[in-house]
Amino acid sequence: MFGRIGPTEIILILALILLIFGAKRLPELAKAIGKSVVELKDGLKGDSGSDESATSNSDPKE
Repeated sequence: MFGRIGPTEIILILALILLIFGAKRLPELAKAIGKSVVELKDGLKGDSGSDESATSNSDPKE
């Protein structure tokens, strides 16, 4: 019944995301997703050195 996702479905999903979040928020969402993927990969690798560098590079305003 439900097969592979084709190009038409991908375009439809991307159009819905654009309508829901708007053009101004899409770059922010992509950046946040990218950071999440990098953190996930580092966590899966068990790279403990990245935790120290992440805390030293954090914004003191937060």
